[in-house]
Amino acid sequence: MGINMAKMQEMEKLDRRVVVWFSAGAASAVAAMLTVKKHPNAILVYIDTGSEYIGNWTFIADVSKWTGREVIVLKSSEYKDIWDVFEKTRWLVGVHGARCTTELKKKVRQGFEQPTDLQVFGYTIEEEKRLARFEQNNPEMNIYSPLIEKKLSKTDCIEILKQANIEIPYLYTIGFKNNNCIGCPKGGQKYWGRIRRYFPSVYEKMARVERDLDVAINKSYALDGERKRLFLDELPEDIDITEPEPQMSCGLFCGQYMEDE
Repeated sequence: MGINMAKMQEMEKLDRRVVVWFSAGAASAVAAMLTVKKHPNAILVYIDTGSEYIGNWTFIADVSKWTGREVIVLKSSEYKDIWDVFEKTRWLVGVHGARCTTELKKKVRQGFEQPTDLQVFGYTIEEEKRLARFEQNNPEMNIYSPLIEKKLSKTDCIEILKQANIEIPYLYTIGFKNNNCIGCPKGGQKYWGRIRRYFPSVYEKMARVERDLDVAINKSYALDGERKRLFLDELPEDIDITEPEPQMSCGLFCGQYMEDE
């Protein structure tokens, strides 16, 4: 799946750029470090959506220092943040995903990438199917995933960061599975229950956007099994927002992966 190491080395001989898409998450941070160890001139790129946790900038600086590479920051020239997308496009989320992802990330990436780039993504071993879908939908791209090649999980990546004395992003510490925008329209009930607890102003803002656009993010199931949409201002106050705690012990000798490169 994806481009193997031999193909990656062949492409480098052709003087093609190696671009690491760094999302300010644990997985993409480790993918960046592994790539830089093999390809010191790799380009690290972060796309600023304008809606992520402010503390991400500290994490980005830490990863830049860790890898020894400057992190290039890109941002949409058309939209300020996810709320700007919702207001201007009058679109929240649908069967084909969220409009904010297209406008704030995909289009920005496409404006930077070159056809010959080797593009590195932080897909983990749990995300092999997700990577396969991404490759199928983007056959023109040269995609490489070092984490899947080394069979590293997200838990492994968090442990690697801890071993490197890098403080993991705040959202992980309060139970979020990903370090994405605060207020992602693709989140489910547990996600939004957690947003309500830790970022109540964001919760209230999205609840107003839902009613304004007449679009409910969450799905709910009636006793008869019928599925319906549930607006945030209807979400029960006692919804369970707990998630299984990640197993933080690392059975894959994470430190060794960094030393053997």
